[in-house]
Amino acid sequence: MNGELIVLTLTFLGVGSAFAKRNYQSNALVEAWSESPERQDAPDDNLLIDFGSTGPLALYQLKDLAGFSYLVRNGAIYYPAIRRVFITHVHQDHIGGIEEFAILNRRSRLYQDSSVEKPLLLGAPGVLDLLWENCLKGGLGVMANRRVALDDYFRVVRLGGASAGNDGKFTLLDRYELSIFPTDHVRLNEKYDWPSYGLVIHDLQSGESVVYSGDTRFDPESLIPKAEHARLIFHDVQLEPEPDSVHALLGELRTWPEPIRRKMVLYHFSDGWEDPKYRVVKAEFAGFAFPQRRVVLFGSSPHPSGPNRVV
Repeated sequence: MNGELIVLTLTFLGVGSAFAKRNYQSNALVEAWSESPERQDAPDDNLLIDFGSTGPLALYQLKDLAGFSYLVRNGAIYYPAIRRVFITHVHQDHIGGIEEFAILNRRSRLYQDSSVEKPLLLGAPGVLDLLWENCLKGGLGVMANRRVALDDYFRVVRLGGASAGNDGKFTLLDRYELSIFPTDHVRLNEKYDWPSYGLVIHDLQSGESVVYSGDTRFDPESLIPKAEHARLIFHDVQLEPEPDSVHALLGELRTWPEPIRRKMVLYHFSDGWEDPKYRVVKAEFAGFAFPQRRVVLFGSSPHPSGPNRVV
């Protein structure tokens, strides 16, 4: 690679909850640029964080926006342009589009460009086991009169765990290190006993970090130490009060220290976000995440964009 990697961006395909109809589901595209999005036709590397049921439609819309033409070929989504996919957990709003991704990526590599490698599929062992056995095997397990496995579609990378051969970390172009951490999303008997994960993204050169919560209940013991040292936090939210919620409630997040809230962008919200009672998000937080807008996480850009808000 020539030049110095200076920009990492994140674009939400959608920012809605599992059952939102207006903003697609909350999946995100992370892109690493050796120069900048304004000076390059495509990033040097990228990572899709989850790909839910509305993911294919959201990506189909995104490909036609300025700066994302590398995602299209012959008018369709060019799936081999996505080099890596990280799965936080196996709820349908996070994995519902993976079957399409696997099939169409393979077809593109077979019939359009056989030189392209299979994409990397990353996740904790518990997540990947559930993904194949409980979610994908029924549709993807047979191919051309033979039984196949997950690694027929992806280069599978298991993150963390005794047999994974790594410490739960991976990098983008050797500068940005992504570390997984367990989240308290759904419990069987106790915290973290059902596989669900978030990400901390570190810029190894500047020492800065960004936190991406994935899906989690209110868990200040885990998230606040990470958030205190981060320059930006993307946190899922449940706007409406709900007993035994599997997401952090807005009222709970409002109890966090103001310095943390001011750098916290909320996503994974329902269609009612425009109700005046949720104006507190703009007043007390960095705002709501905006779908299909690039946000600069690290580095400089001729036209940098801060966290975008839904307005």
